[in-house]
Amino acid sequence: MVSDVSNRLKLNVGGEIFETTSSTIQSTCPDSLLAALSSTPTSHGSNPIFIDRDPEIFSVILNLLRTKRLSSAVFSKQELLDEALYYGVESLLRSAMSPPPLQAFDASLTSTITPATDGVPSAFTATAGDASLWIAHGGMISVYDWSLSHAVTVRTHLADVTSICRVWDEAAAIGSGSASGLHFYDLSSGRYLGSTHWTDPEDPRIHKSRVAAVTDSPRGVFASFDCLHRENSVLQIDKSTLQVTAVIGQQSGSSAKNSVPEKLRWVPDNGLLIGSAVQRGVFGCSGYIRIWDPRSRDIVWETSEPGSGRSSRFGDALADVDVDVEESVIYKVCSKSGDLGVADLRKLGEDPWVYVSDENPGAWSADEGGRSRGYSVVHCYRKQVVAARGGSLEVWSSVEGKGSGGLVRRRNFVDKGEDCKRGVISRVEAGGDRLFVSRECMEGVEVWESSNASSVISVV
Repeated sequence: MVSDVSNRLKLNVGGEIFETTSSTIQSTCPDSLLAALSSTPTSHGSNPIFIDRDPEIFSVILNLLRTKRLSSAVFSKQELLDEALYYGVESLLRSAMSPPPLQAFDASLTSTITPATDGVPSAFTATAGDASLWIAHGGMISVYDWSLSHAVTVRTHLADVTSICRVWDEAAAIGSGSASGLHFYDLSSGRYLGSTHWTDPEDPRIHKSRVAAVTDSPRGVFASFDCLHRENSVLQIDKSTLQVTAVIGQQSGSSAKNSVPEKLRWVPDNGLLIGSAVQRGVFGCSGYIRIWDPRSRDIVWETSEPGSGRSSRFGDALADVDVDVEESVIYKVCSKSGDLGVADLRKLGEDPWVYVSDENPGAWSADEGGRSRGYSVVHCYRKQVVAARGGSLEVWSSVEGKGSGGLVRRRNFVDKGEDCKRGVISRVEAGGDRLFVSRECMEGVEVWESSNASSVISVV
């Protein structure tokens, strides 16, 4: 069908004539600069509107408007973003550049994000909403936007940053392994917002307390503090005033079951705070999981390992813990066997663990000495359970129609053989439709995306 002449639009971009239709532009980006230009009377005449921009990049933008896909291009990601911002079509470009929905078992390594200085990450956090990534390295924090382009690097007043948590859209709460207090920074401006310290004038033992873990909730920030002589607790901090509103679960820290929580997780549906700690030694691991109700400041459930319950796997204590907040389920991984334990938050008791059976036993391998390497990290995201065992990355997926009375899962390798050789995985996070992985003493954060990409992007 031939387009109506009055609908045809001519543009002169950098001396090259392009012709499209107003309906093409209006239907895809009605609020863009191009849509505004297509509404002017001269845009449909014999003299096309002149735009002083690169015509080669515009050809990619125009094809994006026509197909909602990116054609193969030799332009950098930043060049495309700059042009999309100029023309007002950033949302369309973002949709085209975003990875497909994350299916962890089908993920593959796509890139590594490495800060320019002090490239070994000491902590990082990813967000589910805008899929941005914040990396702490040394005493600095580098921000990468939804496209994983570097936005800004903020140098803090700290020598090192070992904990980081997003508490507002542009603000982070950070802790240091060498300095006391929880510190707040606006990363968009680099502005220092203030600090919170754990002090008690009536208890001289509580001084110079450092932060071990941080998590966010709608009503405040929770941070675990550890003093030099191991006295520790979890503080609830008001976001607006940065003042301590509650001291939860103060402990002496004299034993493994009283050590500072190294991991905190807020469960919004239950209004509960879950903390865990793991200590490693020559005789294995020991640790605990503890659940508080911040409203009453009471412990509602706790367990210490090694334990002696029916299914506690004595001698095979937990190595890591995470919570599937959507399903209200706790997952733990055992330090020796690598088995995965599951406990329903709504049915906790003295011994709530159910150990999932594996319908793919061939996926379980041992190290060169024949010993089981065991899992070291577990992370839950969008009802997916990702586990790291040494340098290997695996995901557990449900097997329908099999088993009776128990939980049946299938272990799937996510990585390839050569991926495992890059080093021991120390942290796994997820944000948007990406997995982010760091390895001990290795520079950068790896980016993993589902491999069934629907676009044909070829940007550098």
